Formats: sequence, C-alpha cells, structure tokens
Amino acid sequence: MTRELKRRSRRLAPMAAIVVGHAVVFYLAYSGMLRTVTHAILPQVVTVTFVAAPEPLKAPPPPKLVPLVQPKQTFVPPLPQLNIVQTEPTITLPPPQPRAAEATPVPAQPTTHAAPPAPPAPSAPKMVTGVEYVRAPQPVYPNISRRMGETGVVTLYVLIGEKGKAEQVTVHKSSGSSNLDEAGRQAVLRALFKPQVEDGKAVSVYALVPINFQLG
Repeated sequence: MTRELKRRSRRLAPMAAIVVGHAVVFYLAYSGMLRTVTHAILPQVVTVTFVAAPEPLKAPPPPKLVPLVQPKQTFVPPLPQLNIVQTEPTITLPPPQPRAAEATPVPAQPTTHAAPPAPPAPSAPKMVTGVEYVRAPQPVYPNISRRMGETGVVTLYVLIGEKGKAEQVTVHKSSGSSNLDEAGRQAVLRALFKPQVEDGKAVSVYALVPINFQLG
C-alpha cells in the first residue's frame, strides 16, 4: 500500500505542478501583475528622430567693380593782354572872381523890449483842522453793504472852494469796503461848507472829513 501510494504521488506531482502554474498565470493575468512583469522583463522601445542638418549659408556675391571715368580736360585759350596807359588826373581851377568894391551892409539887430514881470503864483491852499457846514453830508447806506453787514469809518481828503463847495474828494483812509467809501465820497460832494475867510476874503482850503457808517 505504501509503495502504491508513492507511485501515484509521483505520477500526480507533474500534473499538480502544471495545474498550479496555470492557476498562478491566471491569477497574475487577472490582477494585472502579469502585464507589469512583462514590461519589466521586456526591453523598452526608444524612439529616435533624425533632424536634417541646416543648409549652409550662401556667401554674398562679390561687389561689382565700376570703372572710373576721368573727366575730359577742356582747353581754355589765354586772354589777350591789353596795354593800359596810366594818365595823371588834371585839376582845372576856376578863374578868380572880381572883388566887390563895396562891402555888403551888416543887417541891424532888432531891439528887444524887456518882458513885464510875471504875476506871483497863488499860494497853495492850506490844511485846516475844523470845518463848519451849511448843509451837512447825508450819506446813503448802500443796500448791498446793509445786506452784508458792512460798517466802518471812511476819512476823505476834501478841497473846499471859495464858495464852500467840495471841488475835489479823495479817500484818505478806507473803511474797508469800496461801497461805503464811494457812498461817503458822494455825500461829501453834495454837502455845502462854510467858506474859510482870511483878511476879509474867502480862500480855498483842504480838510479831512470822516463819514461813519453804522447799522442801527
């Protein structure tokens, strides 16, 4: 019995090895390991691409030689020489004039009369500190200054004539508003002053006149 079993086992051993080998191959094919093993065993294919060598550059053509053309020489005949005779300039004097027997009379100088003395220039008007009014200035408050709330005192430099009227009025010190300055100047031009009298005669004088603008 033992020998019979040993004989059967020897016969079945190759068949079992074949079956096991097929099972292993089937398992590897099913799991994808067979493809990995095949890629690892087989050599990889290397692709080589040949690139054509560039064509050599063509040498530039040699420059063209242009023959030089020499200009033709033209013959210029020499100019004939002229004989120039130098002559000395002659000066002809006019004949002498006969002298007059009588000398020309000298014109008599006009007699000048002395101009009368000029009258003395009038003296400039003097400056006075106080003035009196016949009709005092009545300034009109400008509407725009009233709306803007402008106030101030304008001092005017006034030339008072012999008849008591303001002949010239200029701003000596501004109030800070051109509207108020002009309103004060117009008021002084409408005013009438008491004339200044010196030695029983009315004279022109300068005076400073202040105009105060205040809102009530």
